[in-house]
Amino acid sequence: MTVTKTMTLHHLGEQRYVGHSASGHQILLDNSPIKVGVSPSEALLAAVAGCTAYDVVEIMRKKRTPLAEYRVELVAELDDTTTPKHYRRMTVRHLGRGQGITQETLLKAAELSHEKYCSVAASVKSEIVVEAALLPDPATP
Repeated sequence: MTVTKTMTLHHLGEQRYVGHSASGHQILLDNSPIKVGVSPSEALLAAVAGCTAYDVVEIMRKKRTPLAEYRVELVAELDDTTTPKHYRRMTVRHLGRGQGITQETLLKAAELSHEKYCSVAASVKSEIVVEAALLPDPATP
C-alpha cells in the first residue's frame, strides 16, 4: 500500500520559506544571509535524526527500559565539489542512559531503527524518483 504525504512551501522573501504539512504543522526553511530557520539540507539532517530518535525511544519503551536521558548527534559529510552538492556519509550517534540500559541494548535499538524502521534513513539510502511539474496558473484562461 502506498501512502501519500504532502508539503506545501510558501516563499516569504529572500531565501526564506514556510512549509505546511497536511497534518497542519509548519517548518521554517531559511537560506537567507541572516538566517532565522534551518537550511533545507539541515532540515534533512534533522529529519534523519528525528526519525531514528523516535524509533529508538519507542523500542526502549517497549522493552520496558525507557531512556532517562537521550540525544542524537548527526555528523554529515557534504561533498561541495559536485553540482548539486550532496551528502556522501552520515554518522548518527545515539547517546542515552537510564535504568537497565546498557550500551549493547541502546546499540541494538539504534541498529533496528537504521536497518528496519526509520523511513527517512531508508529514503536517503534509496533512489527516489523526483520529478519537476508545473501547475497551470489559475489566473490564465
